Amino acid sequence: MSEPVNAQSTRLVYGLEDKVPLVPALLVSLQQVGAMVVGTITPALILSGILHFDPQDTAYLVSMALVASALGTFLQTMRLGFIGSGLLSITGTSFAFLAPLIQAGVTGGLPLMVGMSLAGTPVQLALAPFLPKLKRVFTPLVSGIVVLLIGLSLIPTGMRSIAQLPAEGAPAWSGGLVALIVIVVMIIAQSIGKAWARMAAVLVGVVTGYTICGLMGWLQSPAPSNGSWLTLPQLFPYGLAFKWELLFPFAFIYLVCVLEAMGDITATSQLSGLPTDGPDHWARIRGGILADGLTCIGSTLIGGFPSATYAQNNGVIQMTGVAARRIGWIMAVILLCLGLFPPVGRWITVMPSCVLGALAIMLFGLVAVSGLRLMVSGGLSQRDALIAAISLGVGIGVPSQEEWLKTLPTVVQTFLESGVSAGGLAALLLNLLLPAEGRKKMMGKEPAEML
Repeated sequence: MSEPVNAQSTRLVYGLEDKVPLVPALLVSLQQVGAMVVGTITPALILSGILHFDPQDTAYLVSMALVASALGTFLQTMRLGFIGSGLLSITGTSFAFLAPLIQAGVTGGLPLMVGMSLAGTPVQLALAPFLPKLKRVFTPLVSGIVVLLIGLSLIPTGMRSIAQLPAEGAPAWSGGLVALIVIVVMIIAQSIGKAWARMAAVLVGVVTGYTICGLMGWLQSPAPSNGSWLTLPQLFPYGLAFKWELLFPFAFIYLVCVLEAMGDITATSQLSGLPTDGPDHWARIRGGILADGLTCIGSTLIGGFPSATYAQNNGVIQMTGVAARRIGWIMAVILLCLGLFPPVGRWITVMPSCVLGALAIMLFGLVAVSGLRLMVSGGLSQRDALIAAISLGVGIGVPSQEEWLKTLPTVVQTFLESGVSAGGLAALLLNLLLPAEGRKKMMGKEPAEML
């Protein structure tokens, strides 16, 4: 007997396999792209700034980040055989690799950065087939904690964007006011009760923010292009290099990305009205991890950096009520055009920081709520609450102690400075040390007792 469909499906405007009319499909696709495109190109921009890459290399890395995102989104949503989650799952350049990539860049430049990224990809490919057998380890509780930490860890970036002045000379309150207006507009659109308003909420909010900044003279023009209208991928444009001592940090971050992807895919399944357990669910997770691994290989082959399943799309799904995976196909085309034709996406990359911050606050807050839903989906026992409390404490507390982290070995520092990896690792270990079947013995009472 099949499992009951999640109650979330009753709030969907278009379900997983529904065919969305062209205009609403384009509307939702643009919102999905707008929610993740800046995050996709930001790691390349950060690395270029820290490692002082020349403008030509920076432009190429940004373009390849978008091309890789298009590839990953296509693989995830198409579900070619056993590859892909078959959900509206979106991929983009992973922020989790920034620390080891910087270390590799300082040591050996782009060849070592790309070479180590490629060397770590077997972790995902080798682990994916065994994930269904590890379902007692990767439980909804663990996945929920990881998704919650993803949302909580990203919310401060939204607030920092809001605190930034939208333009030089703008009043100190300008960013906060614009962000407030954008959030209010999105809330109003959600509250109207019309499907079209819900699907357009994010886009209307962003357009409102752009309009206000433009009228106030706070909208920045994009930087001049290098004159090239087309950027084609090249095979190993920087060559490859390898160092054994850097393999573990990269391999561990790939493991963390597996854990993050499992949480994101589980959250997307829940929002799509699908069960978050059983053979079909684990087949989706296995396919999603395989798609991520293949996307990372494809990205590194063309000189890019590792990609991962993004959480932003779950926030957009909740706001628009559209979980149709066919939206991903349109997104893949849009992302590919942005990557191959850089001038097309130049205005997206200069989105006012306050508008981006408002969007981040709303979407990442919804991601955190998705994590909470996963955590309590099977009930929250005393044992589960203990695991959640310690894991969240580690995930939020440890990264806040920057000076202490600097005293630790580099390998330890690499994964502890990320709240998601630190908290996720704690959740995994505690879930193993306090197995469910031992709950009654541990507590001296029935495990069904809920908090």
